[in-house]
Amino acid sequence: MSASRPSIADKRRDFQQLHASGCFVLPNPWDIGSARYLQSLGFKALATTSSGFAWSQGRPDGSAPRESVLAHLHEIVAATDVPVSADFESGFAADPAGVADSVRLAIGTGVAGLSIEDSTGASARPLHDLDTAVARIRAARGAIDRAGGDVLLVGRAECFLVGRPDLDETIARLKAYANAGADCLYAPGIRAREQIAAVVAAVAPKPVNLLIGAATPFTLQDAAALGVRRVSVGGALARCAWAGFIHAAKQIAEQGKFEGFAGAASGHDLDAFFRDALARRDVR
Repeated sequence: MSASRPSIADKRRDFQQLHASGCFVLPNPWDIGSARYLQSLGFKALATTSSGFAWSQGRPDGSAPRESVLAHLHEIVAATDVPVSADFESGFAADPAGVADSVRLAIGTGVAGLSIEDSTGASARPLHDLDTAVARIRAARGAIDRAGGDVLLVGRAECFLVGRPDLDETIARLKAYANAGADCLYAPGIRAREQIAAVVAAVAPKPVNLLIGAATPFTLQDAAALGVRRVSVGGALARCAWAGFIHAAKQIAEQGKFEGFAGAASGHDLDAFFRDALARRDVR
């Protein structure tokens, strides 16, 4: 008898357990196909990428409307059997009440976790002041708790991504978000080992997410040794796919050559993979 598909509650419980010990990779698909392929490789959980999804819709990162993002979350959750964490950007609202409403809607898609950034999107004032940022995390925590409390909340300090690479400020914000109810802390943009170790120590025992979005000799084992609990890649996988597409397309447009197709995935193999993936889901 074939196993039944895991329930939303199962996925959320599994996601919580992944954060209890060890170090795991949380890769970032941008559509159903990439999500199902990543699942087939044995990854225990996935996370959406705001940039990868936005580019697939012909938009720059951060410009996809809330309704589109919510539909995307529902689609990825329904298409996979592993927990999905949402790159939920800034909560699609500036005020705490608006963040709470957005989080409530995100929980309804079946995600196992979601992150809330403290960036404003405004160049003149790129980060919310700390009191506002904390209130926004507290509002997200409240929405999760009212819905049952089983969705993992990630608090993000965007200092290094918005031109304020101040480790002390980053740590102060992360500690405040932890105290406001964030289950996991995330400072995208930190790269140096001493920065990573400092962040892990500052928010312990709460888990830390590390972003690795560029080629580096730094490994998962290195991250684990520093106490990182999970590693995500943001839009890096989507950018790799775009790089191959752009190279081949430009070669055709500019040179009339088709050599860019060298190394392309086999259509036969892709058809076989997705045929088998659909069949496995149908028998459950």
